[in-house]
Amino acid sequence: MWSVWSRPNAFAHGVPFAFPGSPDTGPGLTDAGRALVRACNERRILVDCSHLNRRGFLDVAKTTDAPVVATHSNAHTLCASTRNLDDNQLDVVRATGGVVGVNFAVTFLREDGYQVPETPIAEIVRHVDYLVDVMGIDHVAFGSDFDGAVVPEELGGAAGFPKLVSALRKAGYDDEAVAKITYRNWLRVLEATWR
Repeated sequence: MWSVWSRPNAFAHGVPFAFPGSPDTGPGLTDAGRALVRACNERRILVDCSHLNRRGFLDVAKTTDAPVVATHSNAHTLCASTRNLDDNQLDVVRATGGVVGVNFAVTFLREDGYQVPETPIAEIVRHVDYLVDVMGIDHVAFGSDFDGAVVPEELGGAAGFPKLVSALRKAGYDDEAVAKITYRNWLRVLEATWR
């Protein structure tokens, strides 16, 4: 729902793309931004925090009555991109019943932040594992970012999802966990938001 992307506007400050860097890159929501979150809540519109900086993210959490969601973000602990979420942000997602959709962009997956198409699918699984460890299985999903990001060649596009699911199964995720990561967690959050 945000149009901040990587720059500021009348509502909030988008987190700029930088590596390495902290997601704490500036001020949070403006008064208009808080009003926009409340208006979205009234209309049951999902508020996506993926491109908000840390303070904006925390302001959304204080303002919203819906689960806090980052549709395409990863773990800052594993990849120090400004676009990834720190553990405090992950705790907020868990506490509000929200979801983080794991972003497949290699620059948000790799420990070195490099744009390397040969990055293995195992890097996606590494972020899934970390997010599940921190937040629990009910708060992790896929958030591909296929529309313009460089993703692992091994995955390719949506046709590569069976390879990713197979990698999750090899990592020990059972049928119920795979169902939650692939679709159930998103359905739960959407139902809670649209109530």
